[in-house]
Amino acid sequence: MKKTFSTFAYLQFFIYLFLILGLFYFVDMKIILYTIGNKRVLYALQLSLMTATIVMIISMIFSIPSAYVLSRFNLPFKTLIDAFLELPLIVSPAALGAMILIFFSTPAGEFLKKHGIDVTFTVMGIIVAQFISTVGIATRLVKTIFDEIPIRLEDVAKTLGATPYVAFKTITLPIAMKGIISTAVLIWAKALGEFGATITVAGSMSMKTETLPVAIFMSLSSANLKESVVLIMIILFLGIVSTMIIRRLSIVH
Repeated sequence: MKKTFSTFAYLQFFIYLFLILGLFYFVDMKIILYTIGNKRVLYALQLSLMTATIVMIISMIFSIPSAYVLSRFNLPFKTLIDAFLELPLIVSPAALGAMILIFFSTPAGEFLKKHGIDVTFTVMGIIVAQFISTVGIATRLVKTIFDEIPIRLEDVAKTLGATPYVAFKTITLPIAMKGIISTAVLIWAKALGEFGATITVAGSMSMKTETLPVAIFMSLSSANLKESVVLIMIILFLGIVSTMIIRRLSIVH
């Protein structure tokens, strides 16, 4: 059984390995240095890192209290809320981006535009698209972490005089912290690689709304295969580093 089942694991490993090795066939050091030094590429990298970091912070600010209340309390329409958290997973990124654009064509969206939240062809649009694509996933992951922490630990703290907030801050949050950090890193990587909703909402304006995934798409569209490969390698490197951080935190935990 071990040999039979491990075959599938190794097959997956080699599929991804060959895909990665295939990238090296089309690049050399000169191409890498030229692409990395390109102002457009540097801007796309800086924009991607900035927006992914902002989105990660905002998503975690929303997800931690949301996940805690969903984990610990019975709320009206809780089942419906849980279902809506799956929206980024069950709706394609392009459709999610279209939903954002459609919303901002409604009176409520027009109101937000008048108060400085304009998403069409703007950096704000990138942040909104990435946030909508990640916050539900972040909440779902953090809720799973809180679900694994026995509620009796908080009950004991309350019997000793702690308020619900103090029990959360001193008992539950420290226990969950490594899992929360792992979730934050994963959400950062997810935001960094987000493409469909981003290009639908913010477009692909060079030196303005062009993130790394969008830059990859634009390079492929112009048949610039070598530049595309270097950009893929950059985002792949960042993703692998993020994954290694998560694995390291899991081992320590």
